[in-house]
Amino acid sequence: MNGKTIYLDNAATTKMSKTAIDAMTPYFDKVYGNPSSLHSAGQEAAEALADSRERIARCIGAEPREITFTSGGSEADNQAIVSAARIGEKKGKKHIISTAIEHHAVLHTLNKLEKEGFEITLLPVGERGIVTPEQVKNAIREDTCLVTVMFANNEIGTIQPIAAIGAVCREAGVPFHTDAVQAAGHLRINVAEQNIDLLSISAHKFHGPKGIGVLYARKGFRLTNIIEGGAQERGKRAGTENVPAIAGMAAALEEACSRMDENAKKLSAMRDRLIAELSKIPHSVLNGDAENRLPGNVNFCFEGIEGESLLLLLDDKRVCASSGSACTSGSLDPSHVLLAIGRPHEIAHGSLRLSLSEENTDEEIEYTIGAVRDVVGYLRNMSPVWRDLVAGKKEFITK
Repeated sequence: MNGKTIYLDNAATTKMSKTAIDAMTPYFDKVYGNPSSLHSAGQEAAEALADSRERIARCIGAEPREITFTSGGSEADNQAIVSAARIGEKKGKKHIISTAIEHHAVLHTLNKLEKEGFEITLLPVGERGIVTPEQVKNAIREDTCLVTVMFANNEIGTIQPIAAIGAVCREAGVPFHTDAVQAAGHLRINVAEQNIDLLSISAHKFHGPKGIGVLYARKGFRLTNIIEGGAQERGKRAGTENVPAIAGMAAALEEACSRMDENAKKLSAMRDRLIAELSKIPHSVLNGDAENRLPGNVNFCFEGIEGESLLLLLDDKRVCASSGSACTSGSLDPSHVLLAIGRPHEIAHGSLRLSLSEENTDEEIEYTIGAVRDVVGYLRNMSPVWRDLVAGKKEFITK
């Protein structure tokens, strides 16, 4: 590969597109007014803000007034969940339904609410990492104030039956939130058709800038302020809007949605090639559903090795990968997602996530296949655990 770095950690963050950069540039030094100001410079910025809001809304089938700009997916998740909880609390409803594989932005918010007296039901997902509409329907109670189920999982790539789950919630009169951070720009989203009341997006997952996101809230849904201060964002999110980042996000999302089909076709082919070849490594197991997954997500566990060593040695071979969520990469604990789908601790520790973008090439995929094979073999040759497994002193967990 001539010394070129192969970037396969796009679920953590993506490279900004030229389209996004170009869209942002004028708002750094030409149209730099505060959009809340009444003078012409401020109103020019306000027009850019309104235009971006409209374009983003169009991409997800929403209305512009239903779009609130946030600092990213985590803030959007927090505000959505807390808002639904406060509405429910006033009605004596303090039960929230979610899943065991949510992002920590959701799980930690739920933990906080649990300490305030809310009851949290985390639905199991099974080995494929999928929650069914029937599970949601059976879990809904008279005091349920929110169902929050992620659109697609950030670690194992599993796509949930969002429209069907939303229909169950709509029929029961329960607000439905989905963390769509991994889905936006990669999967079709239409909040009306998919029965979504609240939705979270983060721009840096689809070649936009970091530090900017969206909370969609269906009209009539009353948001609770997380950040107090000025009257920006219709009084629901204080702080001067980041006009350059918002413009970049709108441009990146439009571009991603316009190229979604062709990108998905290319990514799925590379993904399936990786899955087919890495499955040939003895005692390896694919995590997540084999077909119902994000086009660019590949997640494997390799028995007998540690994921951290795998990542470091792959980096030496110029392959940038991950063992799971970037938000927990400093943790020594195995992934809560892998444990939730039934992987034992010793297997979950040997995980590898490869997340692709449309900029990756077939040549890079072939190089990565060889690199993973080599590193897994090297680490197993060094591992006393692997020697015990091969010698029959311990039993293999994987086939």
